[in-house]
Amino acid sequence: MAKFVFKWLVNGAIVISLMMYYTEATLTEAAIAATGLTIVAYIIGDQLILRKTNNIVATIVDFGLSAAYLYVVADFLDWGLSLDELFFTCLMLGIFEFVFHRFMLSDHSERERA
Repeated sequence: MAKFVFKWLVNGAIVISLMMYYTEATLTEAAIAATGLTIVAYIIGDQLILRKTNNIVATIVDFGLSAAYLYVVADFLDWGLSLDELFFTCLMLGIFEFVFHRFMLSDHSERERA
């Protein structure tokens, strides 16, 4: 649970700040979008993909998932998010995800050794 909360806080900081900077998103809209993205990315990227593959594959999947999710949300809410802004946001999320996955994998391997 602590890992999910940590991911939610960091993803939230990235998504909320960048969506409010780049678009007309309100704090509430950006926070809801960040929460939804965190839930989807945690379930698909961290619990399904990362457990069956490796960090690189899971990070790429998270990047694509974030791009698709934020593109749909931005279009639905008419935020006016450009592809460059979307790419930069997903790049920041991808860098965090890569480090986060390493943390998850190291914790998992430590539990296996115990």
